[in-house]
Amino acid sequence: MSEAKEPNHFLRIVLWWLVVTVIGTALIVFVVGPGLPPGNGSVEASGQVTDNTVLLALSVPVAAAVLVYLTYALIVFRERNPEVIVDGPPIRGNPSIQLWWLVTTTVLVLFLAGYGTVRLLADGSGGGQGPNPIAAPSAAKGDPPLQVQVIAQQWQFTYRWPAYGGVETPHLELPANTLVEFHVTSLDVIHSFWAYQLGVKADANPGQDNIAYVTTKGPLTVNIRCAELCGVWHGYMYDTAHVVSKTDFANWIKGQQTEFAPATKTLGPYSKSYFPEPQRRGG
Repeated sequence: MSEAKEPNHFLRIVLWWLVVTVIGTALIVFVVGPGLPPGNGSVEASGQVTDNTVLLALSVPVAAAVLVYLTYALIVFRERNPEVIVDGPPIRGNPSIQLWWLVTTTVLVLFLAGYGTVRLLADGSGGGQGPNPIAAPSAAKGDPPLQVQVIAQQWQFTYRWPAYGGVETPHLELPANTLVEFHVTSLDVIHSFWAYQLGVKADANPGQDNIAYVTTKGPLTVNIRCAELCGVWHGYMYDTAHVVSKTDFANWIKGQQTEFAPATKTLGPYSKSYFPEPQRRGG
């Protein structure tokens, strides 16, 4: 009798890898991807969903290669005789596999570096680059962005509007379909302004002007949190903002100007950052 032909293990592994990769990538792109955070509340948030989907999809082939090979080896190459306790022959390396692994991972890393750079420049790099981000998104029809100063303090956020007489409001409303330029700063300790559904997170440092961009879409409710441990009432530092129509926003900001007119008169002139005198000193 002729001996049974040794199966082509490499071909089997490649075929299983292709099947798992195709199925896994399709699930990521069409099932998991649309539900990834932070959602589609703004142009920047939608871009982050796309970026997260791309990153996750590109990790599928690498993860599939590792898992398929491990599973195949555990099933096919295992010792089926429980009485045999001798180790198999030692493996000293496989130059071909090592080369392809290095080439594949290097190409992925370089592609992701290029992709991330392009996306950063396309959507604006505000959020952690201070007062001079290297890239800013362009407003529709050439309109200047709406500037909103986010002032963090223990333990709340307030919002100052330089285009509306410097009025400072305790809550945030934004007009729909508008490029907004947040100027994030702090009055005391380090905070972090996190507007989840808008895809905005920017550190609030005392004496610093940290710019973050967002292009709003339709009406939306936004959860705002402080994402930096800032003291005993850090967990209380949250707010609910709204994206509304431009007409509703115009009515809202006009009402805020009227309501807070006496307080606006007592405020200091608008500044990109503040250095308030401490109310008390420890000692």
